[in-house]
Amino acid sequence: MSMDIKEIRNLIKFVAKSGASEVKLEMEDVKITIRTGSTKTETTIVQAAPQMAPAPQMASAPAETTSSAPIAPVKPEDNDDAKYITVKSPIIGTFYRKPAPDKPNFVDVGTEINTGDTVCVIEAMKLFNEIESEVSGKIVKVLVDDSSPVEFDQPLFLVDPS
Repeated sequence: MSMDIKEIRNLIKFVAKSGASEVKLEMEDVKITIRTGSTKTETTIVQAAPQMAPAPQMASAPAETTSSAPIAPVKPEDNDDAKYITVKSPIIGTFYRKPAPDKPNFVDVGTEINTGDTVCVIEAMKLFNEIESEVSGKIVKVLVDDSSPVEFDQPLFLVDPS
């Protein structure tokens, strides 16, 4: 039995709402650990793949980088940027602005977004995670190039909430 990304996303939301600090789920082919804190939810997903030996090393990488990744506040001297909300990456992976190479970007500068709208996709270990906006407003800046690697908590977009 394998889990699709929607089931995993629902599990993450459920755990975050439940108030549990950590949940581990192990099945034959998948091992999932979800840790929640007061402001962030960290998820590590390991899919068993016998032909890929490096997979366990990649699975441990999120735990190492989350502790060293500083939270990047908007600099106070950037008065123009101070009024904007930063949409940050919830996971480590590869940032994609479109659902497929032949499709249009999810959002561009000037796009009006609502809470829950998909703003990009981040691919991590062959799983494509749709990143939904937690704010409504207008995209004023795209901070990451398409197909670029991103870190946990890295700023992706600036949104004008007004």
